[in-house]
Amino acid sequence: MSTKNLSDYNPDLVPDASEMRFGIVVSDWNKDVTWSLLDGAIKTLKKHRAKDKNLVVKHVPGSFELTLGAQFLAEYDDLDAIICLGCVIQGETSHFTYICQGVTQGITQLNLEYNLPFIFGVLTTNSQQQAVDRAGGKLGNKGDEAAVTAIKMAALQREIEK
Repeated sequence: MSTKNLSDYNPDLVPDASEMRFGIVVSDWNKDVTWSLLDGAIKTLKKHRAKDKNLVVKHVPGSFELTLGAQFLAEYDDLDAIICLGCVIQGETSHFTYICQGVTQGITQLNLEYNLPFIFGVLTTNSQQQAVDRAGGKLGNKGDEAAVTAIKMAALQREIEK
């Protein structure tokens, strides 16, 4: 079990996001968890000076739909990074495995095909409590971590493209 607080990071090592545009695709399945991830991501982006007008948030039904939602954003908007937020909780069937594999492979494929940072902010937990602990609970918020990663990757791409 992770004991690292997902919200702990050195803000001095995070670039200024004031001129960056971010897309966020969030799953509405397990919305008590995913909307907390969304809140954490937005707060962290704004903490690093991202502007409201440069944040595009779209909702999809479930985590499996994150990849297509993210692809739509990449195709129809000019963004520096896209954050994918979802939560898949282990159940009694193998559905968990297939959804997790599909989302992981899908987001990886988007990174490679679009040459754009697509950030994996999907919780894959064994229980509802583990998800809550990672969505603003005792282990911080994976949304914070995803936002910091998006800023850093967008800055890296800008630096390399210069």
